[in-house]
Amino acid sequence: MKQDFIERVNREMAEDLPALKGTTAQLLATACRILAAEGHESGLAGQVTARAEKPNTWWTLEFGYGFDEATAGRVVLVDEDLKPLSGGRPNPGVRFHVWIYRKRPDVQAVIHTHAPYASALAATGQPLRTIHMDSAMLHGTAHLPDWPGVPVADDEGRIISGALGEAKTILLANHGLLATGTSVEEAAYLAVFFERAARMQLRAMSAGGFKEVKRELAEEARDFLLQPSIVRGTFAYWSRRYA
Repeated sequence: MKQDFIERVNREMAEDLPALKGTTAQLLATACRILAAEGHESGLAGQVTARAEKPNTWWTLEFGYGFDEATAGRVVLVDEDLKPLSGGRPNPGVRFHVWIYRKRPDVQAVIHTHAPYASALAATGQPLRTIHMDSAMLHGTAHLPDWPGVPVADDEGRIISGALGEAKTILLANHGLLATGTSVEEAAYLAVFFERAARMQLRAMSAGGFKEVKRELAEEARDFLLQPSIVRGTFAYWSRRYA
């Protein structure tokens, strides 16, 4: 009976929640402004990228602009050596994103931020756990237990992409969060909920601990919450609210 209801809800959501229209540059700029509104700003730290149409090229926010200043016109095109193909220079930290794209053809967008709660959790040495339904889309988040240094060279790219493996998200020790997605919308969706999940976990820890969700239920909830209709509907809502 439950599966019948799930299938019905899935069909209805697919019909009722259309995708937000826009170019990749426009969607990436929208994602940046959503991240800023959600408190992910940390000066010029953090990067967002998305695959471009031409192989081995990516869209990213021009270096020197904060997430809250993002516009489609400030999203630039770069090659795998981070040389600008249009617009200004990218954040040099984008280099480690290239390693993820090389290893993961399914990844279409990458978001890395130094959001405060994810950064605080990263400082504890503990991984992100699935402790609530609202964080179940993050079930299976990877964990890099040792900080490899400022990610502007190739060594950090090899280490981070290797630790990510086949996961969509990873907590980087003494650093912050990273979320990938099959779309800009999915990467932003996961990044926002990652920070909220880290906040929830730290609050639970301060209250004495937490109880993890059973693995099979976490997997079921993850699959439900990662449906494209839910992802795009949530992103569209945030766009109306913040961007």
